[in-house]
Amino acid sequence: MLTIARSLSSSKNLKRPLFLSLSILAQSLTNLSSSSSSSSLSQALNPQPQSPIKTPPLNSFCYFSSIPSLSLTRDGNYDEATTHVVCAGCGVNMQGSDPKHPGFFLKPSDKSPSYHSRAHLVPVAHESEFPSSLKKGLLIDPETETETEMETEKPSSEKPVVCARCHSLRHYGKVKDPTVENLLPDFDFDHTIGRRLASTGGTRSVVLMVVDSADFDGSFPRKVAKLLSATIEENRKAWKEGKPANLPRMVLVVTKIDLLPSTVGPARLEHWVRRRAREGGAGKITSLHFVSAVRDWGLKNLVHDVVGLAGPRGCVWAVGAQNAGKSTLINAIGKCLGGRIAHLTEAPVPGTTLGIVRVEGVLPGQTKLFDTPGLLHPHQITTRLTMEEQRLVHIGKELKPRTYRIKAGHTIHIAGLMRLDIEESSVDSIYITVWASPYLPLHMGKTENAETMLEKHFGRQLQPPIGEKRVEEIGKWVRREFRVCGVSWDTSSVDIATSGLGWFAVGLKGEATLGVWTYEGVDVVLRDSLIPYRSNNFEDAGFTVSKIVSKADQASNKQRQDAKKKKQSNPKASVLAESPLLTVDADSNSC
Repeated sequence: MLTIARSLSSSKNLKRPLFLSLSILAQSLTNLSSSSSSSSLSQALNPQPQSPIKTPPLNSFCYFSSIPSLSLTRDGNYDEATTHVVCAGCGVNMQGSDPKHPGFFLKPSDKSPSYHSRAHLVPVAHESEFPSSLKKGLLIDPETETETEMETEKPSSEKPVVCARCHSLRHYGKVKDPTVENLLPDFDFDHTIGRRLASTGGTRSVVLMVVDSADFDGSFPRKVAKLLSATIEENRKAWKEGKPANLPRMVLVVTKIDLLPSTVGPARLEHWVRRRAREGGAGKITSLHFVSAVRDWGLKNLVHDVVGLAGPRGCVWAVGAQNAGKSTLINAIGKCLGGRIAHLTEAPVPGTTLGIVRVEGVLPGQTKLFDTPGLLHPHQITTRLTMEEQRLVHIGKELKPRTYRIKAGHTIHIAGLMRLDIEESSVDSIYITVWASPYLPLHMGKTENAETMLEKHFGRQLQPPIGEKRVEEIGKWVRREFRVCGVSWDTSSVDIATSGLGWFAVGLKGEATLGVWTYEGVDVVLRDSLIPYRSNNFEDAGFTVSKIVSKADQASNKQRQDAKKKKQSNPKASVLAESPLLTVDADSNSC
């Protein structure tokens, strides 16, 4: 038998409780000790004279205005002596006094286990008439009703309270007010972590240098790599001389390998990564791991290696550029070990972690794991883009090649962010493969029309930048020259990579001079090809098929149709405007 239920609960009028702040309470207690009328003040604070003063419950909605203003810092809770509350998602100091400052939060109200139960629902037999809920088909099966109630009564796993920014990132994928983060100082790696690694005493230190496989050169922490290599060399000399020395272990973790095509072999990839890491300053790598936190690739080997290197009391630091995948990696490690799960905030937005977060209970023993804020790399083009533009540049799926077969005198655009000119070539044809986000539109045409593309299509068909004004805001459009050579048309020989965007893979059997255009200050490197394979199907000239190009075309066509309708609705005005003779005659008659 089926029964229908409706809610009989009355309207919930939430009343905000009136709480005394700690500052007012302290002042009152001070006056209480010094004043002779202590009994009247006690009665004013507490209507019942024999009962103690009740502090406000911590599980209710309230603004913690009594918490003193905290200093703006990114140190987080890496120090065990830290007394302030730190957000478990991003590591920022939490406060409840100013919504326009970092770390603002509201303590959620405590819900009873039967919050989602159906105790307030009654069978349809008790209804005097058929309600509207029955007409809508809101039926409840009595057989499954008890099972559902038992499931709702089961206590869910406790999740820590996070700041309003983390809540917005987790549930909506965006930050309400990005300008709040600008109040925080830049993360100083040398001051917070570097000095600990350089110390000769203390526990073992393991540094996980997290690098994005799809943006290796842009996300590689060169400064950290050089600092660690120099520290290891100095402490090793001291250890050989019999002096106390602590050698930090450098573990290079290449994340997001699920974004690379399956055709890339592990042996070739490892050789390529080690060579690029040495050129970036990491000459003392202890071990190298390729992982995918999304698909759980390589996590067990990484955890086994880290636990052995850190020991039972060591410290493990996850360091890397913004949006390299550090927080996602730590969360995946917690799930892999089956112990305490970290609740770090994950979002495809650069700079998700704002302060150092000490994650305890994930690694066995007393080993401590630290998540650090992303290192700011100004040479990455993503640092100049808005969040909407960053979503278009972000690579979230496996990379697919888009190959062109072009000659000298032709140009390829990657949105409005990068351009490649084939200026001179010793061969007739060159194969250019674009490795970038599939949401970025491409265009291939003659180099002589490149300036027209910049004036008419940047910010429209070629996005990002989104909008014509953003083209000037991002920076100055500058050119760089590269001379390349190759030995085969079937495979790519070299890459021309732009930090934070993607790269052009060049395949030719000869020599060529290439001109690369991007915004001033963005890092462009020439390297050996990461993915030597190209697509068997070639792209056509013109714009590639994408939603951005189609929307821009629809907008331009609509403007043309509106202008055409205006001319048709007022033909006399259009004739007078187009005929200068009639205009002269009209002026002469008026005189």
